[in-house]
Amino acid sequence: MTASDLRFEGSYVLEPDQVYLPGTGFRAGVAVAVAGGVFTDVGPAAEVRSRRPDAPVARLEGLVLLPGFVDAHHHLSQALGSTLAYGEPSEIFRRIWLPLEQALTPEELGVSARLAALESLRGGFITVVDAGTRSAHDVELMVEQTEDAGLRCVIGKTCADIPPGSPPAREVLRAAEQHLDRFAGRPLVHPSLAVPVPEVATPEVLVQVSKLSAAAGCVWQSHVNEHLASVERSILETGRRPLEYLDCLGILDAALLAAHVTLITPAEALLLAQAGTAVSYNPVASSWKGNAVAPALLLADLGVRVGLGTDGTRGDGFRLMDAAETAQRFATAMTVGDPFGGGGRRWLDAATEGGARAAGLGDVTGSIEAGKSADFLLVDTRVPDLVPSFDLAWELVRVGNRDQLRAVVTAGTTRLVDGWPVGWDGRELLGRASRHARAAIERAGLSLRPWADR
Repeated sequence: MTASDLRFEGSYVLEPDQVYLPGTGFRAGVAVAVAGGVFTDVGPAAEVRSRRPDAPVARLEGLVLLPGFVDAHHHLSQALGSTLAYGEPSEIFRRIWLPLEQALTPEELGVSARLAALESLRGGFITVVDAGTRSAHDVELMVEQTEDAGLRCVIGKTCADIPPGSPPAREVLRAAEQHLDRFAGRPLVHPSLAVPVPEVATPEVLVQVSKLSAAAGCVWQSHVNEHLASVERSILETGRRPLEYLDCLGILDAALLAAHVTLITPAEALLLAQAGTAVSYNPVASSWKGNAVAPALLLADLGVRVGLGTDGTRGDGFRLMDAAETAQRFATAMTVGDPFGGGGRRWLDAATEGGARAAGLGDVTGSIEAGKSADFLLVDTRVPDLVPSFDLAWELVRVGNRDQLRAVVTAGTTRLVDGWPVGWDGRELLGRASRHARAAIERAGLSLRPWADR
């Protein structure tokens, strides 16, 4: 099957070897019909063909169709510094991210977002949730890049009125309201509000951010109970742990997407479940920074909406699922003699439908269902790692690789084929990104880690 055979747009019917269906898993003999950027029909192949007689049919031998991955926690404006993140302690945002983001020129901010979009799509992510930037430039510079690349984006607007010198609360909240209203009619763009950590916003701003988000039907984001320094800082400044502080303010709620939650007590886990709060489980970021492992299996079993996030570390959905499962196995399952550790479908669902639900997009994407956006992956299963195949969900979690991605499709249109974009030059972008990264890092005054390679 050639690359041109995998370029889809408009109306068509696809018949892959198997389709991953919600609540069911992989099923053979299923076809999907696409029109107007959405799935219009999903069912037995002969029936779908008969109901769509005018649509061209593509038989995709050796390929399986599954929902695109959702990155529930990302930072688009940090891509130019991603290779500085190895071996950094938890407070990396103080040494690396704040100086870098604040140093970016408008052009560099756009290049960073484009680079992040390319890496995400190459890793099978069709949606990323951006947790806000500290760049002073308009987030439109990022959005226009993700949109053009075909990446669905939940774009965060940073809301912070602490420390002294920050914009006043009224200005922060006015900008937040404007952000929530500005992307109507743009199907690949979804607004969100973001408070980097609860300690950088006054109670007034925190409460109003929660209310505005709930009214707009979108999520608001915050890094919560991520690492020891943050927890201790919250106790010193508010008298409570971050999650407890949000609960005290009455804003631990269903509109909140809490990132990390690596350091939580059993009581806090119950609070998350009772509040309906969503969580982004970011195992690779926790590993790179030496943080704890979030109790993702426990939270999911309590009914918490759990998605998987890269935190801008490694844009590979397959390796993220593997890291998520492995971390839970080491941290929890092995300690209680549980060889199953949640199962393959648990992690495949967390990477797709679970991430969409956590991001507030459960009605839009995340599963192969009629009426939802046609956001999907075509994965080649004719590789040694998957032969013989007995449990494809488990196999994709354990040994799947982004090299097996033949096509990445969002809103019914093919965006990548065999790892490279359709309609624009990805390799040219890499050259530009390298040049801009060096300039931005020098302007930010960043140095190599003084403790590196010890």
